[in-house]
Amino acid sequence: MEEEIQHHKRLHIFGRVQGVYYRASTQQEAERLGLSGWVKNRPDGSVEAEAHGSPSAVAALIAWCQHGPPGARVERLEVTECPAAHYTAFSIERNG
Repeated sequence: MEEEIQHHKRLHIFGRVQGVYYRASTQQEAERLGLSGWVKNRPDGSVEAEAHGSPSAVAALIAWCQHGPPGARVERLEVTECPAAHYTAFSIERNG
């Protein structure tokens, strides 16, 4: 049996994305999509996330992150490749 292809992306979201339930909403969306990884606030006011999973699920999370939850105002989203990791869930990490 072939192993399913996985995508590994790091997202850096800029704008009004802290204090608007962005991390918790991202976690809920990632779990709904079956992704693993994490999301956290950055000291500069941005949010950073890592998403690991099927190409279509990762693409769906990226599309969702372009607008985020109600109250968020995403000004810019940067997406880069990141090393493969084997997370068992999608968590909210401590700020950093």
